[in-house]
Amino acid sequence: MSEEKLMSKKKPAYPVGERLDAYLEQYSRKIELPVFYEDLLRFAGSVVVYDTNDEDTLWVRVYYSDAERKEIDLSLKKVYSILHSDGSNRIIEYLNIDAVDYCTFGNSKPFRIKVRNILNDNFTYFYIKKTDASRVYGLELEHMLSPYNLNFLVYKDTLIEEHIAGIPGDVFIKEFLPKCSESEKAQLAKEFVKFNERCMIRLLGDMRSYNYVIVPTHDFDHVVYKIRAIDFDQQCFEGKLKVYRPQFFKENFQMVELVRYKLLKNSVDQYKLEERSIVAKRILSSGNRIKKLREICKNDIISTTENIALLKDQIYELTLDVNFKKCNTMGEVLDLALHFVRRNYEDVSMKQIIEQKIKLP
Repeated sequence: MSEEKLMSKKKPAYPVGERLDAYLEQYSRKIELPVFYEDLLRFAGSVVVYDTNDEDTLWVRVYYSDAERKEIDLSLKKVYSILHSDGSNRIIEYLNIDAVDYCTFGNSKPFRIKVRNILNDNFTYFYIKKTDASRVYGLELEHMLSPYNLNFLVYKDTLIEEHIAGIPGDVFIKEFLPKCSESEKAQLAKEFVKFNERCMIRLLGDMRSYNYVIVPTHDFDHVVYKIRAIDFDQQCFEGKLKVYRPQFFKENFQMVELVRYKLLKNSVDQYKLEERSIVAKRILSSGNRIKKLREICKNDIISTTENIALLKDQIYELTLDVNFKKCNTMGEVLDLALHFVRRNYEDVSMKQIIEQKIKLP
C-alpha cells in the first residue's frame, strides 16, 4: 500500500493550549528564547546542499545580510547554551555557527543549526521548528515511553529540538544493510518488530525509513543496533491504524522482509509481548507526569473528527474493547490505548502472582 493512500496530504499545525503550556513550564520545557522561528526566515538567499554523492538533500544552506548575521549568530549560540548547558554566556566565545540549513520538504520546514566548538572542532546540531501541539505530545511521549530521553524547549511559536544521532533509515537500508552479517540482520529484524510495536502502542505515525535512524553501538566483539524515531509530527493525527505501524510503508519493505526471513512467528510474538511489557512498565514508572500529559491530551484538539471516528473503530476491531467506541477526542483514544496496555500487563502480572502463591506449600 502506498503512503498516498495511508497518509493525509497535509497535517495542520495545532497550537499549544494553556494547559499544555503550563505543563511544559512545570517540567522545564518552556524557557524564554532569544530567537524565534520567524527570525530565521529573514535570510537573504540560499544554496542547495548536496550529499557526498552529489545528490540533492532537500536542504538549502541559507545566508543572512551582514546586519542580520551577527545578531542571529549570537542568538543561536545562546540557544545552544540554554539547550545543552546552564544558559550562561560563558561558553559563547568558544562556539561558532558553521551553518544554518532550511528544509522545505515535509510539514515542519525546520532549520538545522550546526554548532562547532572552536577549541577542538567538535560539532553538533540542533533544530528550530514552528511549535505544534502534536509534535510536543510526541516528544514528551518518546521521552517517557521509549528507551531514550529527549531534550527540547518550547517558547511561544518556536520549538527547539536536540539532534538525534544515527544513520538515517533509508541510507542504512541502501548502503549498510547489504553488508550486515546474518546475525546482525536477525538482530535488526528483532529491533524493527519492537519499534513497530512501540509506535503502534503510543500512536506515533509516519515512520517511513527517513523518519527514523539506526544507531549502531559496539559491544565487545559485535555491534548492537537500535532504532530511534526522529520525527514526531504525526503523533495522534491520522485515522488509519496502519499509519502507526511502520511495517505498512513501502520504504520499510526490506526491513519487513528481514522479519519474514529471519524470525519465526513465535519469536515475533515474543518480541511484541516484550515491548508491550516494557512500555507498560514505563507508564507505571512515569507516575504523575504521564498522567498529567494524558489528561491534558484528552481535552485537546489535535486531529479531525473524521480521523478520530475512523481510528477508534479500527482499534476496537483490533482489541474488542468497547470503550474505544466511546472516545470523542484523539487524546481519549491515546489514553485508552495506553491504559489497555498497562491493564493487560497488570492482569498478567497478577495472574502470575496468584499462580505462584497456589504452588507454594
